[in-house]
Amino acid sequence: MSLRPQQPIPPVPEDTTRVARAAFRRGNLCLVLRHRLGAVFSDADFADLYPRLGQPAYAPWRLALVTLLQFREGLSDRQAAEAVRARIDWKYLLGLDLADPGFDHSLLCEFRGRLLAGEATGRLLQRVLDAARADGLLRGRGRQRTDSTHVLAAVRDLNRIELVAETLRATLNALAVAAPDWLRAVAPPEWRERYGRRIEETRLPEAGPKRDAYVAVVGADGFHLLGALAEQTTTRAATALPAVAVLRRVWARHFERNAEGAGGVRLGPVQGRGPGDRVESPYDADARFRAKSSTRWTGYMVHLTESCDVNAPRLVLHADTTPANVHEASRTAAIHAALAGKDLPPAEHLVDSAYVSADHLIAARRSYGIDLVGPGRRNLSWQAKAADAFSLDDFTIDWDRQVARCPEGKESTGWAESTKHRGQRPTIRTQFRAADCRVCISRHRCTRIRSRYVGRVLALLPRREHEALAAARARERTEEGRRLYAQRQGVEGTISQAVRAFGLRRARYRGLAKTGLQHLATAAALNLDRLTAWLAERPLAPTRVSRVAALLA
Repeated sequence: MSLRPQQPIPPVPEDTTRVARAAFRRGNLCLVLRHRLGAVFSDADFADLYPRLGQPAYAPWRLALVTLLQFREGLSDRQAAEAVRARIDWKYLLGLDLADPGFDHSLLCEFRGRLLAGEATGRLLQRVLDAARADGLLRGRGRQRTDSTHVLAAVRDLNRIELVAETLRATLNALAVAAPDWLRAVAPPEWRERYGRRIEETRLPEAGPKRDAYVAVVGADGFHLLGALAEQTTTRAATALPAVAVLRRVWARHFERNAEGAGGVRLGPVQGRGPGDRVESPYDADARFRAKSSTRWTGYMVHLTESCDVNAPRLVLHADTTPANVHEASRTAAIHAALAGKDLPPAEHLVDSAYVSADHLIAARRSYGIDLVGPGRRNLSWQAKAADAFSLDDFTIDWDRQVARCPEGKESTGWAESTKHRGQRPTIRTQFRAADCRVCISRHRCTRIRSRYVGRVLALLPRREHEALAAARARERTEEGRRLYAQRQGVEGTISQAVRAFGLRRARYRGLAKTGLQHLATAAALNLDRLTAWLAERPLAPTRVSRVAALLA
């Protein structure tokens, strides 16, 4: 298909305008958006995704709007295409005549495919933000806040035996399509019975020798298939399949082989599922397992950043999707870079402790002029937990003299850089005399070391990092700092809205790229709701208070 951009975007037909305004006398999201922000998208926004030759394509600006409305209401492609034909408010927003027959639902899938292939998924959210900025509803260098939530992958949770067997079955199905003649020559006849049905529908042997024998057979079958794929006569169509790459990864992790045949194959030792980079399903190789507090899931994490300025709508500015095993701390710099790339860097960025480190505090201010506001990582020493003990914050550090002074006035004697693990940032270790600590009246509040040669030992970050973290912790203890950080809690309401009203918790598609597209489209759709509420001067709903709590307040 080729694109012939519509310039300018055609106005709403008179009949559609008349009927829509008569039907929605009190306003409607689609009517308000079209009246105030226009079409939001244009064909030029997606021109690079279409070839120059071919039959005319359906207007991509309309497909983009339909995609956002689809995610707003949780519709399938068929339901969204039907809504274009049936709903007056959608026709008004899309500028369609009342008799317009719409389009085939497959165009929505094709449009998403073009966005993914052209790495243009971010345009869905960016064009909504551009429209808000053009209307004076959004500006940079304000106050923003970020938080994350878990996303469940669109796959079944598998135990270890089901994982290896279903991975082999999925690979065989992929090979049956890509290289049927080759697979027919390689596969033994018994594989039809063994892998013809889903493993979850198979009655697996109970724990014991029968189960071990079944696992050994599956492992041997997998090694047999991998050996056949490694031969030079194997077609490129077979070896290049993503399912084959997944099979190699799963077998390398889960099986050990010391001889040919089932007798020489067994499951290797694995200590739990853990946060490692491990395949959890053959049908979504990007999904990962994570345990966070009491929550355990397989899938992804999404980090939402929203504006929270006074006298402006609270819009989602960025949606960052990662596999579940990627920690929040590793995304702080990426989020700042993305916001700066959109020309929307915050002056103050409110986050929880998972996003804060000494390096991030320094890098955010140095690279982007961002004041990263959040509690520093907790000091886990017993002195920090005890109410009357001397924690690191109670010591005075003289960086020029390379000396630490304790609350009782004694000075440290040693000062040296130390790295416990290769590649780790060096720390500074300074220690006090054992003679001073042994006779100190505050010893019980300071150290439990019983050594005859050394007293209290302090582990310090380098000066810049230490001072940045100390300043963050000091601000956290002030009343002004607590009031500022309290505004971060509002992003949890945004996540709640995205989960309850927009289906953010469950991935609609498989794979990181498609799940990321879902989150960007969801963020853009959520912004449409918030822009409409702001333009309609609809106030924010107050926090719900039960009747008994209000009565007894």
